[in-house]
Amino acid sequence: MIDTSAFQGKTAAYFTLGCKLNFSETSTFGQMLHDLGVRAAAKGEKADICLINTCSVTAVADHKCRQAINRMVKAHPGAFVVVTGCYAQLEPQRVSQLEGVDLVLGSNEKAQLIQYLSEAWSGEKSVEALHRHHTVRTKEITSFAPSCSRGNRTRYFLKIQDGCDYFCTYCTIPYARGFSRSPSIESLLRQAETAAQEGGREIVLTGVNIGDFGSKNGESFVDLVRALDGVKGISRYRISSLEPDLLSDELIDYCAHSRAFMPHFHIPLQSGSDTVLRLMHRRYDTALFEHKIKRIKEAMPDAFIGVDVMVGTRGETPECFEETYRFLDSLDVTQLHVFPYSERPGTAALRIPYIVSDADKKARSQRLLELSDQKTEAFYSRHIGQEAEVLFEKAPRGKAMHGFTRNYVRVELPPFDAREEYDNQLLRVCLGDFNHDRTALKATIISAN
Repeated sequence: MIDTSAFQGKTAAYFTLGCKLNFSETSTFGQMLHDLGVRAAAKGEKADICLINTCSVTAVADHKCRQAINRMVKAHPGAFVVVTGCYAQLEPQRVSQLEGVDLVLGSNEKAQLIQYLSEAWSGEKSVEALHRHHTVRTKEITSFAPSCSRGNRTRYFLKIQDGCDYFCTYCTIPYARGFSRSPSIESLLRQAETAAQEGGREIVLTGVNIGDFGSKNGESFVDLVRALDGVKGISRYRISSLEPDLLSDELIDYCAHSRAFMPHFHIPLQSGSDTVLRLMHRRYDTALFEHKIKRIKEAMPDAFIGVDVMVGTRGETPECFEETYRFLDSLDVTQLHVFPYSERPGTAALRIPYIVSDADKKARSQRLLELSDQKTEAFYSRHIGQEAEVLFEKAPRGKAMHGFTRNYVRVELPPFDAREEYDNQLLRVCLGDFNHDRTALKATIISAN
C-alpha cells in the first residue's frame, strides 16, 4: 500500500547518464513523482530526493556515474538518494557503499520505485532494510517499466522493448538490463494516443534491441509499426537504433509508403571487417549490411542513415580497420556515430589477444569522424534550395529556432524570423545555405500546415 501523503510537498532532483532510453525512463519517474505531489527542485534548491539514472556502457561511463552521485550528494545534503540504471545493476555493492546513497535499484526493482520510496518515507521500512533490495541476476530480470516521456512539447520517447538476448562479446547490456522483453501492441497504442492528446507531434521508438519487439509474445516490430501509423494526431515517428539483421525488407518497404514513419534510420554496424564482426559475435556480415543500406536508398533515396561504429576493439588489426574505413566510405550513409572500444570486466572480448593502443584508437576515431563530416555535409548540401516540411521546437529567448525535416536535416530559423507560435508546428520552408557553424541549413518560412 502506497502512502501518498508521504510524498506531498517534497522536491526532487534528477540526473541521467547514457542513452535516450535512460532519459525516457527518468522522465517517467519524474512524472510519477509529480503525480504524487513531488515537484522538481529549482536550480540551487535543496531537494528531498535525488534520483541518478546510470549508464555502464564504458569504463568512462562508470567513472562519470560515480562523479555524478558524489556531486548530487554534496549538492543536496540530507536528501534521500536513489541510484538506478545499468551501473546500479552491474555494481550494486560498490554503488551502495558510496557516501550518501540510500537506495540502489536494479533493472528489475526500478519498476517499484514508488513503493520503495513510500516504505522509506512512511517509516514502514528502515533504510538499512531497503539496502538489501539491490539487484537480481540477469535471468531473473523480468519486469518491464513502461515509459512514454515528453522530451519537450514536440517529441515523445516511447519505450517499446527492454533487454537483449544477443550477448555480443564486448557488451554488458544484457547483464545490466536482462533478456529481451516487450509489452503488448495494445498497451503501446494507448500510450501513443495519450501523447497525441497531450499535443505531441512526434514519437521516437526506443529500447535496447527494438527490432526484437514481440518475439516472445507472438507479435512483431512491423506489426507495431503498422498499428502506430494509424494513431491520429501523431504526425511523425522515428525509429531509434535497429539491428541490421532485424531490419526486414518488409519494414523498409512499409516505411517508404507509410503515413507517419520518417525516412530516417539508425543502424549499428560496429565494424566493416567481417573478421572483427565474427569476433564480436554480431549476427550479420558486411554483405547483409550493404544490402540493407541499398534497399533503404532504393525505396527512400533521401533517407537519413546514421551508423554506429566501434573503433579499436580487440582483434581490430590495422588491416581490419582499413577494411572498415573503405567499407564505410563506399556506403551511401549520412552520419557515423564513432565510439572507442572500452574494456568491460566479465566480457568475452577480454579473451581476444590483439589489443589496440589508446593512441591508435584516437587516430582511427579521428579518421572516421572526418569521413562522417564529409558525408553529412554532402547530404545536407543536396537539400539546399529545396522545399521541406519542418517540425520546429521552442527556442531559448533571443536564440535561433531549430527543427528537423522529415529526413532529419537540422534546420535553423534566425531569431528575427522565429515566432513563439511556430513551436510544435509543421511549417513549409525553403532550405538555404549552411548556418555559421555548418550544423544546420538556414530556412525561410513559406507556409504553415
